[in-house]
Amino acid sequence: MHPLLNTAVKAARKAGAIINRASMDLDLLRVTSKGHADFVTEVDRAAEQAIIDTLAQAYPDHGFLAEESGARRPAGAADYTWIIDPLDGTTNFIHGFPQYAVSIACQHGGQLTQAVIYDPARNDLFTATRGRGAFLNDRRLRVSKRTHMKDCLLATGFPFRNLDRLDQYLQVFKKVTACTSGIRRPGAAALDLAYVAAGRFDGFWEYGLSPWDVAAGCLLIIEAGGLVSDDKGGHEFLSSGNLVCGAPKIHPQLLRLVSGLELEPESTEAP
Repeated sequence: MHPLLNTAVKAARKAGAIINRASMDLDLLRVTSKGHADFVTEVDRAAEQAIIDTLAQAYPDHGFLAEESGARRPAGAADYTWIIDPLDGTTNFIHGFPQYAVSIACQHGGQLTQAVIYDPARNDLFTATRGRGAFLNDRRLRVSKRTHMKDCLLATGFPFRNLDRLDQYLQVFKKVTACTSGIRRPGAAALDLAYVAAGRFDGFWEYGLSPWDVAAGCLLIIEAGGLVSDDKGGHEFLSSGNLVCGAPKIHPQLLRLVSGLELEPESTEAP
């Protein structure tokens, strides 16, 4: 395992231990609101601090972009940035719905190079290093081999902070629903992306995401053989927050639906 990845795994497990302890006493949890349907807990902050402390101790000249504490870069910082979501799926967590995860990615020279998504409820550890593949608990991951949208199970996330694009989203949702075998909205984008990498979902799309929601998951998908883009088919998904990803044969079909282009009728011939 790459040294950077090894340290990120250690940090993720420390955060996961904090989350698991807190999950035993949710009635005692202090919850505050950052905005409409956007919550933060003392667990988010404690888990984030544990991650940053672990990474900063090993790499004191690295920068950080974290959900709760924002961006920070030490003087004379190296060209490394850790992108951190200490608890993706906070709303699920505070309701005791076990679909949430720790997400940590490392970016170097503008490229995502390391990824960890840790599901503390299931003790599932998803990891990837650029050029070395993606893994779940040491088992190599590959995206699904499905080729037809009608056979696909997709994941998405509904707009919940900024509702300006809700009508547009619902139009896309209607089109995609008519073309697939099912759509799920579990509520933790990091895990949704990890599940695409594992072949559990065939594709995913969502608008208005933050870099810490998707950085680790996107590298997992790429290293598992999948495709990732923004909703225009470009590479600005980290900055735009609009993401479309999936298996190689599914991504372009999903992209056409999400971008407003019509999906051509599927051939009845075998692929």
